[in-house]
Amino acid sequence: MTLGPLELSVIAGLGLLAGMLGGMLGIGGSVVMIPGLVILFHSEDPESQHLYQAAAMAVNVAVAAPAALRHARRGTVRRDLFMILMPAALIAIVIGVLLSDHIPATALRRLFAVFLLYIVVMELLKIFRRLPDVPPDGIRVTVPRAGAVGGAMGLVAGLLGVGGGVLAVPLAQRLCRLPLRHAIGASSAAMCITAIAGASVKITTLPQHGYDRLTAITLAMALAPTAILGAAIGASLTHRLPLTWIRAVLVALLLLAAWRMSGLPLW
Repeated sequence: MTLGPLELSVIAGLGLLAGMLGGMLGIGGSVVMIPGLVILFHSEDPESQHLYQAAAMAVNVAVAAPAALRHARRGTVRRDLFMILMPAALIAIVIGVLLSDHIPATALRRLFAVFLLYIVVMELLKIFRRLPDVPPDGIRVTVPRAGAVGGAMGLVAGLLGVGGGVLAVPLAQRLCRLPLRHAIGASSAAMCITAIAGASVKITTLPQHGYDRLTAITLAMALAPTAILGAAIGASLTHRLPLTWIRAVLVALLLLAAWRMSGLPLW
């Protein structure tokens, strides 16, 4: 892969877009970054999926930290949930990364396409239906419930190179019956630690897929600064723009990305 000034500038632009959408809609930037890299580099080699996932996981480390700090300052990181969620997710993300290294690359890319369809469904539900917040006396943070959330979050994050919050947040709302802000706060805080472990393992195993570790680090360094900036901009625009229309545009983009990553012809 050649990464000249033009390619790095395009990658930085992709990081900005992913960060803005993530900041506005609460989705992980990897959902945009990974298919974006596949499309931008016309990656017919399915093994490149491992490279892009490694880079995205490294970016998740940089993006999760400031987000978690904001949530901590607002008091929305529940200690009881975090202390169960984090270790479960930490173990599961390592298992997910090691598992991904043994899945055929074409199947892994198609699995990511299926995950994009899951995001599409979740975004459509947000357009047409809003879940009410749970009253304080309805909260159920137990080891089995929170551990299940952390395990699912880590396994999907390690397997697909995503942050995991897009799965953990709705699960925490349903299983632990948490208010949305508490579910987001805990998953963001856990991601600060789990993303470091996941990215380290994934980058370490890259040579077995024919890619250099330095390439993944370079990609991450090009994506991270603009992704952080985009997340801050997106968060500030959340209450200023018509999010329903933005979600509709995102749904259309993700459907195209899922189609591209599935390997099916466009026509």
